[in-house]
Amino acid sequence: MRLVCYLIFLTLPLHLHAAEKTISLTTSAGDEITIASSPAAGKKLFIWLPSEAGPQLSEQKTAGQLAHKGIEVWRIDLLADYFLPQTTSSMERIPDTAISELIQHAIEQTHKQVYLITTGRGAIPILRGARQWQQKHPNQAGLAGAVLMSPKFFMETPDPGLEGKLMPIVTTSNLPIFIIQPNKSPWFWKLDKTRPALMQGGSDVYVRRLRNVRDRFNFRPDATKEEQGLSGKLSILLMQAAKLLMPFNQKPRTAVVQQDEKPKVKSSKKDRQLQTYKGDPTPPELRLKNLNDELIDLKDLKGRVVLVNFWASWCPPCVHEMPSMQRLKNKFKDKPFTILAVNMAEDQKTIRHFLNTKIKVDFPILKDSNGAALKRWKVFAFPTSYVIDKKGQISYALFGGIEWDTPDIVNKISQLLDGSNP
Repeated sequence: MRLVCYLIFLTLPLHLHAAEKTISLTTSAGDEITIASSPAAGKKLFIWLPSEAGPQLSEQKTAGQLAHKGIEVWRIDLLADYFLPQTTSSMERIPDTAISELIQHAIEQTHKQVYLITTGRGAIPILRGARQWQQKHPNQAGLAGAVLMSPKFFMETPDPGLEGKLMPIVTTSNLPIFIIQPNKSPWFWKLDKTRPALMQGGSDVYVRRLRNVRDRFNFRPDATKEEQGLSGKLSILLMQAAKLLMPFNQKPRTAVVQQDEKPKVKSSKKDRQLQTYKGDPTPPELRLKNLNDELIDLKDLKGRVVLVNFWASWCPPCVHEMPSMQRLKNKFKDKPFTILAVNMAEDQKTIRHFLNTKIKVDFPILKDSNGAALKRWKVFAFPTSYVIDKKGQISYALFGGIEWDTPDIVNKISQLLDGSNP
């Protein structure tokens, strides 16, 4: 093992461009898989499975660029093939056999080195299908590895303060794996957990960190100029990934022995409400400097109700909720109430520019420059908020953006200010 680090819910069919052709594969179960193939004469073949967001025109464009550079690309939309809606839970319903047989078909028909590519939750069916292929074809070479962009390895976003659970396939995969991970992402901060988990099964793991871009940078409708520019270079990133994985794909890999456990992933979204905190009520350490380089310690605020909010300027829900946080502060201006907004690893220039041009607030902004506080507080989603009572204990928490000056929240804060427990 080796680790190297580098700094509408209607299912729509794949759209073909002029250089693509359609291939059909009938599985052993009698299901028909449609493949949008971009042929090329090189020795590599990329099988590209869309994420839970469905196929994207930008992926089609990248496939054409790769084919022009000698790499054949097969784009498949298994959600459409199995008549599944574009949701995270649908990715759990993609049969392992479909991907396993697709891999074998590609090897037999093209005799090329096969790489699996996907984004987000597509990582789970990709890893499961690859493992089944290893089980059915022991000691066979041909599957060169997987390139996973912003992979989602956890079962679900846990309640604030609780540990997230990895999907079982993560620790039982044995592949050369290249992760492309933007740093403006909650998953960036989980690499210290997901990388060792992948290595546990024998996988060789490379990580390419992308600075100043968000998840789905290659097909975001609100993409920044930097994200658009990197999207145009995605074919180069994928080619580099395949090249770096090449030394590790020369030998067959054995599937890790395990029970084929497929935990159910909840399809419904959690209510975005301020909920009674379920974890250890004693808050982790929070000692950070504000924008004036003054040290603020949460322990010094006992006797006050404190809202601790983890946020980033690139996070739309964070930005959306900040005006209501200011209104909440104004409502309790004569009460022992404090808001501490912990910025997640952005530099001071970026934070000040945001506050000067986008949102006007006067509560303290704390700088979590290296993400240490974020990790101590087990933040999984942006934003995440905690409400500390006057005794210094966590009373309420939630992840996701909300309106902070609603009657329900004002009432809960008022009760804490009066000394009442939830």
